[in-house]
Amino acid sequence: MPLLTDSRPAGLAPEPSGQTRLDDATGLKNMMLLVQLRWLAVFGQLATIVVVHFGFGIELPLQPMLAVLAGLVVFNVASLLRWRSSPKVSNSEMFVALLVDVAMLTAQLYLSGGASNPFSFLFLLQVTLSAVLLQAWSVWAMVSITAACFALLAVFGRPLPLPLDLELGLASPHIQGLLICFVLNASLVVIFIARINRNLRERDAHLASLRQRAVEEEHIVRMGLLASGAAHELGTPLSTLAVILGDWRHMPAFTSDPELEQEIAEMQAQLIRCKAIVSGILLSAGEARGESSKKTSICAFLDELVQEWRTSRPVISFDYKNAVLEDLPMVSESALKQMICNVLDNALEASPHYLSLEATRDAHTLTLTVTDAGPGFSPRMLAQLGKPYQSSKGRAGGGLGLFLVVNVARTLGGGVTASNRREGGAVVTITLPLAAVTLEKMARHEH
Repeated sequence: MPLLTDSRPAGLAPEPSGQTRLDDATGLKNMMLLVQLRWLAVFGQLATIVVVHFGFGIELPLQPMLAVLAGLVVFNVASLLRWRSSPKVSNSEMFVALLVDVAMLTAQLYLSGGASNPFSFLFLLQVTLSAVLLQAWSVWAMVSITAACFALLAVFGRPLPLPLDLELGLASPHIQGLLICFVLNASLVVIFIARINRNLRERDAHLASLRQRAVEEEHIVRMGLLASGAAHELGTPLSTLAVILGDWRHMPAFTSDPELEQEIAEMQAQLIRCKAIVSGILLSAGEARGESSKKTSICAFLDELVQEWRTSRPVISFDYKNAVLEDLPMVSESALKQMICNVLDNALEASPHYLSLEATRDAHTLTLTVTDAGPGFSPRMLAQLGKPYQSSKGRAGGGLGLFLVVNVARTLGGGVTASNRREGGAVVTITLPLAAVTLEKMARHEH
């Protein structure tokens, strides 16, 4: 849970592995599209056989053609079972699946007229799908195989007692078959190629998001290194100031003046706060200075955090509501504490006169809602929530607070959302999975 260490979630750090997972997911979606297309082919071929044989009275070898359809059904069911248990689809596996479709189409065409069958142009659909789904060598292999299948059908295909009658125009059964084949080819190309392209666009968009996230997390790591180094350097002068102030407090010149003594006490309190901040930075960077995390509970952690924050900030009206009905054990972590305080500090700066914090939970999620009565977020800020240096404060280095909050929440598997209220002010909601912030084993043992 450290704030300043490189703790990227699994699957969202190294770009190559993330891209591999995206390619796997996209390949699986495309394979499922082929399965759907195969079901359409089964029903389409069955309907065509019935219409041609019984409607047009053209005799077809029903038994072998139905046997080919049965083989296609068996292969499709096996494909469904195979790809439900294994999400990774390789180019070779996609190539074999398309080859099976080509083989089944070739067998049906062989039994129903060979190359003269109007539906022989469905080979073009297989080539088109290959061009979109496969690597270059596989595409050209598919072109060669389909061309060879067409040539073999022209030589060995079984002829049908079907006159061409091309002079009849649309009244010719052959022309009608060509028209149906064209409409079928065009429709399937439009529908399935569009869906395949959508899968590819979703993959590219997700990959771009992963790259942006990797850049942001690298930025956090650099900030953490700088903050850790600064904290180390500040430790010595702060300790020196603490010793000097301690000596001053016992000097007669100060003890005899109540006003000076009070100011020294205030300086010591602020110095203690500075040392606590430095210790928190080092603790978040994994370099604790003797402090360690302690066991607590959700309610106790939030109550202590609010009490400490309230006493150290000039807050006028602060409404705190802890609606966590069922408490759970957890470890008090500096990173989580800093994240919540960061949101409260931003709300206080925007709304010095009023803000509120409400904590709720359900079976799986802890939700923290911070509300203020300030001017709210600008549309640009809402659109760029969590991006570094996006701030309305107009000063150098602004906008890092919410950037860190969003990334810490995301590292824990949660998220941060922001919105403006109709009556004025803003609402920032932090959602954290209970599994990331509680002691699950202890919770199961207690329940």
